[in-house]
Amino acid sequence: MYEPFPGNYVWNLQVNLALVCGGNHGEIDEACRPLIEAAAKGEDAGTALLFDSWIAVAKQVEANARADEEAGYLLSAGTKYGRASGYYLSAERMQSRDYAPRWEAYDKGLELYRKHVQLRGLHVDFVDIPYEGSSYPAIFVHDGSGIKRPALVSCNGLDSMKEQVNMAGHGQSNLERGIYTLFVDQPGTGEALRKRGLPAIYDTERWATPAYEYLASRADVDANKIGMFGLSLGGYYAPRAAANEPRFALCAVMGANHLWGQRQEERMKNEGENPVPHYWDHVMWVWGKQSLEEFMAYMPNVTLDGQIEKLKMPFLVTHGAGDRQIPVSNADRSYEQAVNSVKRHKRIFTKADFEIEHCGADNGTGMRDYIADWCAQTFKEMD
Repeated sequence: MYEPFPGNYVWNLQVNLALVCGGNHGEIDEACRPLIEAAAKGEDAGTALLFDSWIAVAKQVEANARADEEAGYLLSAGTKYGRASGYYLSAERMQSRDYAPRWEAYDKGLELYRKHVQLRGLHVDFVDIPYEGSSYPAIFVHDGSGIKRPALVSCNGLDSMKEQVNMAGHGQSNLERGIYTLFVDQPGTGEALRKRGLPAIYDTERWATPAYEYLASRADVDANKIGMFGLSLGGYYAPRAAANEPRFALCAVMGANHLWGQRQEERMKNEGENPVPHYWDHVMWVWGKQSLEEFMAYMPNVTLDGQIEKLKMPFLVTHGAGDRQIPVSNADRSYEQAVNSVKRHKRIFTKADFEIEHCGADNGTGMRDYIADWCAQTFKEMD
């Protein structure tokens, strides 16, 4: 993994994810150079300085996009608006929830993402998925043809957002293989958490079933070929959902997370790296808990033991051999327990793949494209 901040995994992870999501190396370098000294003080200290530096770059890229738009160079403007959106969202993701400037940055990130979609002429539908008297937002990525094709529900991890996962190329990679993608901000993530106050839940089929039913209602989706995909903590969310919603045709994960609840006990002992600063406050926010004690009391629910065995559809688990957040043994456990899957496969990425970190953060293409290939092949086999 590219590590401009020695010893600060969380800040380095942010840089790598921004690159994976389409960031420009020169712009990101400009955001990082003033932060070397602050980064040495640890992942939590100095995040406001990090925010200011990244926002300054985001604003300049936004201004450059606006100049292109005013000149009539709409494609160039759309490209720059996309990068600016990514920087705003990246900066926001790194802040504590009581840091007020993050909310304006988040709104700006969403606004510019829509401008990116509009000016680039992308086939992206902004939709709401009904959920227990409320709803959560999603984006549906398709090719505009109206042709009926297979589709995936793509859920986030602990701290990712639907826009970021799509900007990391998952939608395009799937489209190239004839698959549409519904990127959801499920409860506990993105807009569902920030705008609608919907916390994460352990029984994820409660929000995944409505996502399945939305796709099945579309004339351009083959209702018999709807799969479930998740990355990072989605390595728990997605298999749990598919295990309890048998209408999903397959399930694939980027980064196993079989024992995430147990991992929190281990993190209390400083085992494994954290994905974001202000970690414990962040996870309490995500799960809607008022205290660390309440959060930890809920965590025994967050396990795939007793769930993976229910999977009968094809199941793919991928993992990085050098994942510093979640041990590779999680992938082994998920694979070994998927005894009723009609087609189960485990793929561990190694140094030969140039991708060993958590969810491919050090590369961004290997796991992504392998999963798309496997899903396309598996959907084809269903014919």
